[in-house]
Amino acid sequence: MISVGNASLNAARRTRELEWLDTVGKIDVLVIGGGVTGAGVALDAAARGLTVALVEKHDLAFGTSRWSSKLVHGGLRYLISGHVGIAYESAVERGILMKTTAPHLVHPVPQIAPWLPQARYAQAALLRGAFLGGDVLRTFARTSDDYLPHSRRVSSAEILRYAPTLRPEGMRGGFLTWDGQLYDDARLVVAIARTAALYGARVLTRVAATEVTGRGAVLVDQLTGQRLQVDASVVINAAGIWADQVASGIKLRPSRGTHLVLPQSAFGGLSAVLTVPVPGELRRVVMAIPAPDDRVYVGLTDEEAPGPVSDVPHATDAEIDYLLSTISTAVQVPLTRSDLLGTYAGLRPLLDTGHRKGEHKTTDISRRHAVITSPDGLVTIVGGKLTTYRRMAQDALDTALQQSALEVRRPCLTHRIPLVGAADRGQLAAVRAPSRFVQRYGVEAPDVIAGPPSLLEPIAPGLRTTYAELRFAVRHEGALTEDDVLDRRTRIGLSAADRSLALPAVREAFAGV
Repeated sequence: MISVGNASLNAARRTRELEWLDTVGKIDVLVIGGGVTGAGVALDAAARGLTVALVEKHDLAFGTSRWSSKLVHGGLRYLISGHVGIAYESAVERGILMKTTAPHLVHPVPQIAPWLPQARYAQAALLRGAFLGGDVLRTFARTSDDYLPHSRRVSSAEILRYAPTLRPEGMRGGFLTWDGQLYDDARLVVAIARTAALYGARVLTRVAATEVTGRGAVLVDQLTGQRLQVDASVVINAAGIWADQVASGIKLRPSRGTHLVLPQSAFGGLSAVLTVPVPGELRRVVMAIPAPDDRVYVGLTDEEAPGPVSDVPHATDAEIDYLLSTISTAVQVPLTRSDLLGTYAGLRPLLDTGHRKGEHKTTDISRRHAVITSPDGLVTIVGGKLTTYRRMAQDALDTALQQSALEVRRPCLTHRIPLVGAADRGQLAAVRAPSRFVQRYGVEAPDVIAGPPSLLEPIAPGLRTTYAELRFAVRHEGALTEDDVLDRRTRIGLSAADRSLALPAVREAFAGV
């Protein structure tokens, strides 16, 4: 079993590894960006036996990687849009995540599509066709019914068991399928980064990369101001929405995806992903997604986001109204702003296809990732999506290695490397720890809860997060600041009220290190 200590990220390890990097001055692979793709590249490179440093200006999962719908999906949206190749790639990678990479973080989730009175026949037919197409892709991806059962037509009564607050009048049954759901996207990124560290990668947050070329960069410690020159045989730009600030000549066309955060009480105990067609649009849907800690995420939008890139994007009033009004067409009691716990928005790093602004919507831009090599050898990876991060990382590293002088004898191994905490379903079921901890930490759960019983107490009234989780975040998951804990190691910060309640306990966790 993996030792927690060998995979630990913390302030002390960061200091040691910065000193090491300053001493050696030369490594095989420098990865810029600590999102899901950058962490995936670091793991792939380290598993091939290369010396690797990943640098991130802020924190792991600081950017787009933490703003997803938390679904590991087989590409329903892409099937609806006719992008079968992308959907198939998603189905394959979903299977790898569920069975090998992160069975503790990814679980099957039912998805329902009620045939509502206002839905046109063409919309219902398109959804049913997409569900059937998903069944075919699931078969070709070799994901068995034990993991994801096939889709089927279901009665209105069964639909209402999954979603009690749906308006029953005029409902004509619906469709049921199964997909993958992440316990949390930021937790996946942290697990990938910790696994990369286990294989020897140096994972350095709060370190900015400047003067980047295909042969190295000047790194700046954001905590101390220290500067160090690091040379590398391979440099990979995985900075996501900021990739064009690292590599010249890259043009991105950001798309903003917004979600609402609502309490489960507003949905009466939603136990499936609820899919609601957007009135008047054939190929667009809004989803209500049950989430941990009695929350539901409603999303998502796909709007062009021109202008300067914000570190933390925000939902617009128009997007909030659009999501509320669309989901309200399906439920008995319309949802209003007073129901909101919070909102979140993320920017997708879509490659600019060269069309004039307004000529094509961002929904029409391909989600397939692109690997671009600059004249000086810098390799940039953009586009894609969370589900296919592993394949994106492999493609970026393979491209970089092909043009380098490095001799690498090992092929990509990440399709069979379990992340820290991962185990098969039988082993996970036998872990002696509360289910909340097994879902978050897998077989590491006993290490998280080891200590006095007071560690398992909630940190504040109305919150489920415990002192044990805060302690583990600081000691083993690389959290360096209060925001790292509130906004990424936990998702308490999605609710402003919960954030205020939790802040004293988070400060106590840092004081106790």
